[in-house]
Formats: sequence, structure tokens, C-alpha cells
Amino acid sequence: MDAFFASVELLERPELIGKPVIIAGESGRSVVTSATYEARAYGVRSAMPLSQAMRLCPRAIVIPPHGVKYRHYSARVMKIFADVTPLVEPLSIDEAFLDVAGARKLLGSPLEIATAIRATVKADTGLTCSIGAASTKFIAKLASTRSKPDGLLVVPAEDTLAFLHPLPVGALWGVGKATAESLTNRGIVTVADLAATPLETLKRWVGEAGGSKLHALAWGRDSRSVDPRGVEKSIGHENTFSVDTSDLVVLRRELLDQSERVAVRLRRAGLKGRTIALKLRFADFTTITRSRTLGEATDTGRRVYEQAIELLDEVEMRGRRIRLIGVRAEQLTDGDEPAQFTLWDDEPADGWRDAEGVMDRATERFGAGMIRPAALIAKKARPDVPRNAGEGG
Repeated sequence: MDAFFASVELLERPELIGKPVIIAGESGRSVVTSATYEARAYGVRSAMPLSQAMRLCPRAIVIPPHGVKYRHYSARVMKIFADVTPLVEPLSIDEAFLDVAGARKLLGSPLEIATAIRATVKADTGLTCSIGAASTKFIAKLASTRSKPDGLLVVPAEDTLAFLHPLPVGALWGVGKATAESLTNRGIVTVADLAATPLETLKRWVGEAGGSKLHALAWGRDSRSVDPRGVEKSIGHENTFSVDTSDLVVLRRELLDQSERVAVRLRRAGLKGRTIALKLRFADFTTITRSRTLGEATDTGRRVYEQAIELLDEVEMRGRRIRLIGVRAEQLTDGDEPAQFTLWDDEPADGWRDAEGVMDRATERFGAGMIRPAALIAKKARPDVPRNAGEGG
């Protein structure tokens, strides 16, 4: 999807079409969730501090995020994909791989299928998307990126290397800024340069596994198939404080709120998390993560919170102030799997699951925030924005 969050907001604000718009929280210390292409032309990017984005684009219009709306439109788009093929692998809320080989007899060539998908998405949602079609996932992803915004690019298998080799080496998966600079200093500027580099040399430069992976990608080789089970790799929430804090009461209350929200999303998706991760960013922008794997996967806010607090208590704060805190459930499993209690679990979570199930039903009937943990009653609700969203295009 093209600038997905921003595009959804503009559906209700057509007067802002063509203007630089940034999606971010109301706090001056918020980060950019999305931005229109007009704002991106000034250098604004997702995950950039809002203050920096406003310095780059002072005339930008800031709109707070609305996660419920984004999930609604995401579900509509994914339904369109599923009508084309059952082999849909969502990467995030706004991006997916589709294997359309089985649909060709009925729906036509990859170009015809992609054209129809784009037209259907536009007609059903008012949103635009960019599609890349190729013989491998990697090349299809690159093609979609090259066709943005609102474009379509088909790369036939026989044209793969002609398309791939002129691209900068940074276009390859796994080549971040530091690796790209290191390779450029060695004279490796394009993908063709990397492809021409002996494999053993690459392994010496970036390691055994990294060298093998980059060499294969540089020659257009990617054996991964579309996996329709790969819906969510993790579910999390995080928040940047308006003022840095070392107050444990504030930190614990924030973790409780985030844990409840993570658990709600787990239950809605029919998933459970086996690993709980804590993220902290200090005032000097140093960021750390800590995680722990549970004996039993969970979808209860209470269990997520308990583990998050234990992880927080293990961090040596030494008076350092926290800028951002977040909690995430990882190693997701099917929520219908039976519980397997171990000697290390203090007690089954059925009681908490029942209580949180009641909260879920009350929320569905009366709206968010009607039933909350007592410690959060006075806490102002924030926009519910998925933290695993892609927003790459």
C-alpha cells in the first residue's frame, strides 16, 4: 500500500490531498508513523522524531494516528487478495506476498492479475497500491518498491539479472547503511559488482552466512515460497514519553497499559506469545531490549505484564531517565493450541483469561476504555496504532 496510514487519513480529508501530511502523536516527542509523498520529498521518513520532521518540513500538517481505521482497511485489502489466491503471506498491516501461479488459467497473466488487483483495491477502498511481479519474492519486492507510488512493474524471469544488476548494492536485503558503506569502500557500488565478487571473498568480508546470502541474492536466487501462515511475527506496543522519566510508578503503569493492549491484539488474532520482550530507550537515545521465553505461550495481559515487570526490574537503571518504553509478544503460536503447564508455571491463567474475555466483550459492546485495570482509570487513552506495521511505501 502507498503511504498507507496517511492515505487512509486523507480519505476523510480530501482537501489535504497533494499537501505534506505527517501522521504522528500529539506530543512533540512523538515519532513519524507515516507521511505523504509530498512530506517525504523534504526528507521526512517513518520512525523519525516529529521534531526533526517538522524542521525538515515546517509546513507539514500533523494528524494523530487511528489504528482502528488502519486495521479496518487492511482487512478489506487482504480480503481482496484472498479472493485472488489462498496463498497470501501478509508481511505487515499494509504489505503482502501473493503466489498467483494457480490463478493464471482463470485470471490471466501476472500483468493482468496485478492490474485487476490494483483496480479492485482502488474501487473498494479509495486507496492506491504498488505491485511488483516476478519469479521470486525478493525481486517482486524490489519491483514493487521501484514502481512506487501507485505503480506496477513486472520483471519476467529471463529479465531478472538485467533488472537487478544495475541497482545500487544497498537494494539487496541484508545490506544496511554500514554494510553498504563498507562494500562501497571496497569498490562494490552496484549489485553487478557484488555478483562479480568471488564468494569466498564475500564470506571474508561479511561472514559465512551473510556472504552466501548476498551472493545468492545478487544472482537473483531466492528459494523461499509464499507462506500463508506467516501472518504475524510479533505483536507489540511502545510509547515515547513527553518528558523523560525514571519514575518506576509511571513506567510500571505504562507497561500495564501496553501489556493489556498487546493481549487484546493477540486474542483478536487468535494467537499466543511464547516470548515477551521489553524495549527501553534512554534519554541519550541508547536503546536496549530484554526478553524471556515462557514455559507456556500466553494471550493474557496479566502474564505479559508480569514478565515485562520482571525484565524491567533486572535492568540497572542507575538513575538514568527513560525516553521510550515498549513491550512485545514474540514467537507467536496458534491460540487454539491446548495449554501445556510446566513445573515452572505458578498457576494456570484461566482465571485471568476469563476476566479479560469479559473485558473484550464489554469493549465490543460499549467501546474501548469502559472496563480497565484500576491503575489505568486515570490514564488518558492513546491512539491504538499497530507497532508491527510496515509503512515502507
